[in-house]
Amino acid sequence: MTLKECFEALGGNYDEVLGRLRSERLIQKFTLKFLEDGSYDLLCRSMESGDYAEAFRAAHTLKGVCQNLSFTRLYSSSAQLCEALRNGFTPEAPGLFDLTTQDYALTVAAIRDFQASIPQ
Repeated sequence: MTLKECFEALGGNYDEVLGRLRSERLIQKFTLKFLEDGSYDLLCRSMESGDYAEAFRAAHTLKGVCQNLSFTRLYSSSAQLCEALRNGFTPEAPGLFDLTTQDYALTVAAIRDFQASIPQ
């Protein structure tokens, strides 16, 4: 799997991130580093515990990372969740959290498939 194919699989925009980072090596580095980002785990823990202020911060961080990396699909769902949590819990938040979770799983699966295809 190429890096561009990875971006297609995760619903991202490879050409946009290439314009921003200017190097496939940097795109690969930061794409793989996304697997280590703790924002999503913090989001899950915060939603589960009902700490919606912390959930907002985690969703906002996740949204920013995805925007910088042009992970368009996950950016979109996390941005919607972020706005739903901006002033605390809203009735839309659980459904948007589920959508973000689905998009996160798709993103991580695509990155892991790409990672597995890198020659060792």
